[in-house]
Amino acid sequence: MSEQQRAGAPGRLYGVGLGPGDPSLMTVRAVEVIAEADVVAYHSARHGRSIARSIAAAHIRPDHVEEALVYPVTTETTDHPGGYRGALEEFYAEAAARLAAHLDAGRTVAVLAEGDPLFYGSYMHMHKRLADRYPTEVVPGVTSVSAAAARLGTPLVEGEEVLTILPGTLPEEELTARLAATDSAVVMKLGRTFPAVRRAFEASGRLPEARYVERATMAGERTGDLAGTDPGSVPYFAVAVLPSRIDAPRPSPAPGSPAHPDSPALGSSAPDSPAPGSSAPASPAPDASAPDAETGSGEVVVVGTGPAGPLWLTPETRGALAAADDLVGYTTYLDRVPVRPGQRRHGSDNKVESERAEFALDLARRGHRVAVVSGGDPGVFAMATAVLEVASQDAYADVPVRVLPGVTAANAAAARAGAPLGHDYATLSLSDRLKPWEVIAERLRAAASADLVIALYNPGSRSRTWQVGKARDLLLEHRSPDTPVVLGRDVGGPAESVRTVRLADLDPAEVDMRTVLIVGSSQTRWVRRGGGEEIVWTPRRYPEA
Repeated sequence: MSEQQRAGAPGRLYGVGLGPGDPSLMTVRAVEVIAEADVVAYHSARHGRSIARSIAAAHIRPDHVEEALVYPVTTETTDHPGGYRGALEEFYAEAAARLAAHLDAGRTVAVLAEGDPLFYGSYMHMHKRLADRYPTEVVPGVTSVSAAAARLGTPLVEGEEVLTILPGTLPEEELTARLAATDSAVVMKLGRTFPAVRRAFEASGRLPEARYVERATMAGERTGDLAGTDPGSVPYFAVAVLPSRIDAPRPSPAPGSPAHPDSPALGSSAPDSPAPGSSAPASPAPDASAPDAETGSGEVVVVGTGPAGPLWLTPETRGALAAADDLVGYTTYLDRVPVRPGQRRHGSDNKVESERAEFALDLARRGHRVAVVSGGDPGVFAMATAVLEVASQDAYADVPVRVLPGVTAANAAAARAGAPLGHDYATLSLSDRLKPWEVIAERLRAAASADLVIALYNPGSRSRTWQVGKARDLLLEHRSPDTPVVLGRDVGGPAESVRTVRLADLDPAEVDMRTVLIVGSSQTRWVRRGGGEEIVWTPRRYPEA
């Protein structure tokens, strides 16, 4: 009889982590708890074989009361009126009641769990139903994630890298997005989900890096590359692993590709980055006379960071930035991207776009994976056009170039204000540095006379102070003085300011290069709601003539 039974006190509940499978990886505390327990409980499928029990078998005594918690259903269908979830909920309630009866009688109950009890484990369902009613202790265990990394013999995460743990049961598109956005990852619960998981790795561009581990530390353990794993051979107890990218070898390109070491000489090793804030071009143009020491297929990916920091990045952009060997861009935009060990950064002034594009393409031609960093969306008054213009030259015809979208300044400001871009709109730049003011004025008149909402980029700077006033006066020829104008400055940044004024009250002195203007149409509404909040929106329905 236990001490609790003699005292008439309730028993103690333990969730005991057993580690990934090798009994020698059980903790000392796990062994102690099993030895102290009156009741040993474990989950199993209907075949009755319990992996948890097999791990702890050497520590289970004949006088232990054993409670086999047998799932009524695992992956098959069920005729339970509540469906699969209903069948499991009923099972968890019945299992918890069985354990509660022992605890009420003063018996100590140890619930065995593979890996760690609170990491995708069955024990947690007992914990949620019993821990608030009885004294409880959870004994942590070595997870399959740690075991897989150890068996692969490669770092899982290093420094500031982010590790993402994903269940393979997620929708394929969700898996793809998360794999593209993270540094390192482990995908669990494979088995029948493996084909979709593999497709997600391939779609995210991470398949060449991915490793496979089956039954880590257990009999039948197997490791290898994910890409070469036979889908029909994958059990549930397997994981897919994206190890640390830091110092990881890159997949070798196919013979004959531009970056293959046996191909003609295309470039030298990457030059050093200039000092932050330098106004010179990113770096001297790479020497194209010597082969690069690195291998791998080079490419240029032009990415948009959105109007501000990391919250505005898409998963695809996060992945491209993490995978790049070199980052090239205007220093202000490069500063938004976290520093990663081994990644080279080439910052420059904002007036050397063609030189920056050529530099990036030269690096890629020599086998480097290059991300050209742009603010907002790279295709909206930004770096994508500069890169594509240079990439159209014969010298760069074989360099792959991709453009990834980003949140534009106009979209960001519009969302903060409400929905002023809810109907047809035009987007214009007020900068006359690359086109004559006469062209700008003509386009403003056309958009205004067509009654389009107008998003105005690059409205003013220290060297351009008169364009906003000219644009306002021109628009007033076609728009009511009461037309709402949204001024969005540094949206998403620390100095964010979004407010709305009448077109007649638009003050050029309050507008700079960090501001985007959204000028409403005749249909745009500017409303103050009950709590004092102002919203601007343009109806999707336009009145018939």
